[in-house]
Amino acid sequence: MPGTGERIRLARLFSEGKNAVIVAVDHGLYFGPLPGMINLPAVIDQVAGADAILMSPGMPAHCGSVFSKRGAPALIIRLNWGSNYAAQWRYKHSYSVPMVSAADAVALGADLVISSLTLRNPDEAEDAGNVEVFSACAAEARALGIPLVGEVYPTGGDDKTPEELQEDVFIGSRMIAELGADLVKTFYTGKHFKEVTAATPVPVLALGAKKMPRESDALHLAADAISSGARGIVFGRNVIQSNDPGRLLDALKEVVKEFKAPDTVAAAFHLE
Repeated sequence: MPGTGERIRLARLFSEGKNAVIVAVDHGLYFGPLPGMINLPAVIDQVAGADAILMSPGMPAHCGSVFSKRGAPALIIRLNWGSNYAAQWRYKHSYSVPMVSAADAVALGADLVISSLTLRNPDEAEDAGNVEVFSACAAEARALGIPLVGEVYPTGGDDKTPEELQEDVFIGSRMIAELGADLVKTFYTGKHFKEVTAATPVPVLALGAKKMPRESDALHLAADAISSGARGIVFGRNVIQSNDPGRLLDALKEVVKEFKAPDTVAAAFHLE
């Protein structure tokens, strides 16, 4: 059960009991500079209306102004690095290593921290090592009273078959919660995603993954995830690489927090 610190910080994330809309901008940690994120400090203010922003440890020093105002978004800092995220290199394994401690993240301004866990790798010892890294992150976060987001991100991501992805997410989400995650961030897996949220005893956040062809597609993904029991979304490229990140973010908040129909919201915000 979360302690006082975790409860207070989680209540801020889910303010007024509403679902959370989080923007991820840590892609440079794995892909280098992507379109829309070449000059991150120049674009970060466009997503200041998010409930939280997910960053790598080195970037708050360059983008700190967005967090220094009253009513600013919460800052989530990533604690570990996993080779499976570097999709451009098509790794078959996922080795996880710590980058910063939870105490380091708090010193950088974090309100929450995130650590990933990838299982069912070719080597069983690899899985055990990844569990060890994640468990250390969970212990550090618990000692500090800061919520830990556990990310279930299978090697290959959403390039897996739908059946494989569902199985990995279903099992992994429960396992990462049992290891101490306060929230789970993972792929929306389609019609069976409600089984994931039902079997996971902590709030589940759906990630956006690859950039979708149309902005309205992102709204539909968010709506489908929420209707399947997700407590929020964590979108990166689908927001930052959109034509107007601030406008799409506002539209997503209407869908995720107010449960408005995605087609209605797309029309109101003039999104394709």
